[in-house]
Amino acid sequence: MQEYSLLIGGKAGEGINTAGLSIAGLFSRLGYRVYMYFDYPSLIRGGHNFAIIRAADRPIGAHRTRVDVLLALDRKTIETHKERIDGKTTVIYDSSQVREETGYGLPLDDIIAEEKAPPITRNSAMLGALARVAGIDREMLEDVLRAAVPEKHLDSNLRVAARGYSAVENVFSVKPLDAPALPVLTGNEAAGLGLVYGGLDTYVAYPMTPSSGVLHFLAGRAEDLGIRVIHPENEISVILMALGLAYAGKRAAVGTSGGGFCLMTEGLSFAGMSEMPVTIVLSQRPGPSTGVPTYTAQSDLHFALNAGQGEFPRLVVAPGDPHEACAWSAAALMLSWRYQVPAIILMDKTLAEGACSFDLDASTPPRDHEPLLEDGEGEYRRYRRTEDGVSPLAFPGMEGVTVKANSYAHDERGFTTEKAEEIRALQEKLLRKAGSLKAELGGYQTVKTYGAPDAEKTIICWGSQKWVCIEAAAGVDARVVQPVVLAPFPVEAWSKAMAGAGEVVCVENNATGQAARLLREHGFDPGRPILKYDGRPFAVDELTARLEEVFV
Repeated sequence: MQEYSLLIGGKAGEGINTAGLSIAGLFSRLGYRVYMYFDYPSLIRGGHNFAIIRAADRPIGAHRTRVDVLLALDRKTIETHKERIDGKTTVIYDSSQVREETGYGLPLDDIIAEEKAPPITRNSAMLGALARVAGIDREMLEDVLRAAVPEKHLDSNLRVAARGYSAVENVFSVKPLDAPALPVLTGNEAAGLGLVYGGLDTYVAYPMTPSSGVLHFLAGRAEDLGIRVIHPENEISVILMALGLAYAGKRAAVGTSGGGFCLMTEGLSFAGMSEMPVTIVLSQRPGPSTGVPTYTAQSDLHFALNAGQGEFPRLVVAPGDPHEACAWSAAALMLSWRYQVPAIILMDKTLAEGACSFDLDASTPPRDHEPLLEDGEGEYRRYRRTEDGVSPLAFPGMEGVTVKANSYAHDERGFTTEKAEEIRALQEKLLRKAGSLKAELGGYQTVKTYGAPDAEKTIICWGSQKWVCIEAAAGVDARVVQPVVLAPFPVEAWSKAMAGAGEVVCVENNATGQAARLLREHGFDPGRPILKYDGRPFAVDELTARLEEVFV
């Protein structure tokens, strides 16, 4: 197997994320499948940012601790990541900032001054040096820069990259693979594409890390995609505007993180009672409150499952990688409209801002779920009590209908009621609709398994833990079981997937084992917990070591 891990680090404002994506693009052009994890503090300038890029001859979706190449734009990068360096690691550093290090020093201050280039181009010198060290053709590097750098800054970046290329020597050779180059997408970008495939009309969001990438991605392409993107003044406005759009017949989705979702919960409950469809991209980060805004956690699962007063059906899905984020965002939007329920796409910083090779042809195409529309026959009743619990939709402006949306308990026509029999009938209608949604999901792959299918050792994971568990499982001869749909929980599919399981562990990025608690609520044993709750995702080797302690 061929595999390379690289790290580039420096201060916020030095273009570390862009440089990391350029490195990922470079390896992608060579036929490798790539994954990038971006780590940064909640600062605009200063601090320490770094990106870990991993490239392999097979699909991957997690990082390792050790790196083959470390690119240091400052001393802090070397000091912070000493545990990632061994005798085989090639270190390339800015000798203007770092003294007496083994490896290759680039006098970046001198290069920038001599080329009369902006300071931000320092990372292009590092990319040039990396290409030479790894035996990558300079022309390929220049092609990557042309794709990443705006035209007005391209010439200076190319000159500085050439200086970096000529300042070092070849150390090893990255062999091109006989595989097509794939685009590199973040989970946020993939979720945005999925919403568009699902028929999105309008995306409404107030920026909140780590969901902001969906907003930026769709806003930058709104005209080409034929959608509208709206940035209201706060999250309360976001959810209510989305519900207003749904009332008018427009498919809307919103994006936020835990704090913003707190403000949306009354609107979520209103959607449940009024049976208006809305899709929410909920991207988790450590809490409570503001917590750690730019780091990762899986701590909002039960918040998503239970938010909003009262009892009403909802769809909660937790994709594990950008391919699933694309497919399930499309499905969530369409199912939300087909069954007139809120749908929540539960992601986290690791998935939302992590980037990997994306093969659109390998993504599961979304099923076509058209909403049930009023046929114009007889009197229109917005909340008609049907066998499956789903009432026909009509929208303002349609001839001969009055469309009501009521947050109070209501009768079939939408008029407020306090009659016992009407309240009971309303709740039973919602329960029938929940059952219909669950039956529909029986045709989807709501639970996935990987690795040795008959292995007794079993690793349970959800969301962004998917790929790190798949890779770590190979080292301990275990299978991986991943629930993608968390509400309504797929009891039958889960029972089938867990058949024959012996020793079981449940891997999560939270402190209390929230998926384990969900499994116990449905009568399943989640096994022993393996938890990480420091704001960082598991590395493959780190999780493998934890599994070896359990699977003795």
